[in-house]
Amino acid sequence: MACIFLYAGYNKASNPMPTLHFVEHLGLPGAVAYLVILLELGSGTALVLGAYTRIAALLLSGFCVLTALIVHFHPDDPEQMLHFMKNICMAGGFLVLFVQGSGDYGIGRKCNLKWS
Repeated sequence: MACIFLYAGYNKASNPMPTLHFVEHLGLPGAVAYLVILLELGSGTALVLGAYTRIAALLLSGFCVLTALIVHFHPDDPEQMLHFMKNICMAGGFLVLFVQGSGDYGIGRKCNLKWS
């Protein structure tokens, strides 16, 4: 799931104007576009590295729900509703990651070395 956000964040960072215009079209301040880019790149990187996994997962879960409700909830448009359901499913996956954490291989894990 991290790759989706790294890819999206990279594309938005490479050409932020479409995102900026879309955010302003929604009636939000333009700064939100740059926060979205930072969230996607920062949280995607954190998930890949296993650092601050729970925080990144919780942020991305909230982002997915907000995006689903604000951008994709159009019951009369089957394509948008597919994106809506995809975002809600991803939010659920991020909540599982929030509960489970990064596991044994994340750089943010606690070191529990046992010497015999």
